[in-house]
Amino acid sequence: MTLKIVIVNGSLRTPSRTGLLLDAIHAAIAKHIAGDVQSIHLAHDAPAIFSALSRDALAPEGLRLIETVENADLLLVGTSVYRASYTGALKHLFDLVQRQALAGKVAVLAATGGSPLHSLMIEHQMRPLMGFFKMFTAPTGLYASDLDFTDGALANPALTTRIDRAAEEAVRLLGGG
Repeated sequence: MTLKIVIVNGSLRTPSRTGLLLDAIHAAIAKHIAGDVQSIHLAHDAPAIFSALSRDALAPEGLRLIETVENADLLLVGTSVYRASYTGALKHLFDLVQRQALAGKVAVLAATGGSPLHSLMIEHQMRPLMGFFKMFTAPTGLYASDLDFTDGALANPALTTRIDRAAEEAVRLLGGG
């Protein structure tokens, strides 16, 4: 069986610091396990899910995106922080996911924002959302502010250490270490 890894970028900008952070998380996980990787970037993919308020009304492309999330073994979920929470686009995507589809699956949580003051959003917003779906989340949440990037790249060694730790935690949760 091939591990299905789905990267969900809830940022509505492209390129995005959230995407850079998610790429670094995936690279750290790839050091330990391989898998079939699919990416959803809501800056591009949101129109396919915004066209419907319910799962029943989704067009085929929107349903494909939701099923991609539901069929993941490992979700790497990242968002930019908007008004102290995840983006509305990310919330709408998860509003369309069947509740039991993610039970027992694993997620690594990440967020980016302009200030370190938003870092607790992972614990107060994202982790409870994943808990609603009965998912296991890597204990280490990953937050990056503007100060963690230089010239379009991650530049904080402490953040890189946390990324490696979260990757190892996710691998253990998947039963691989």
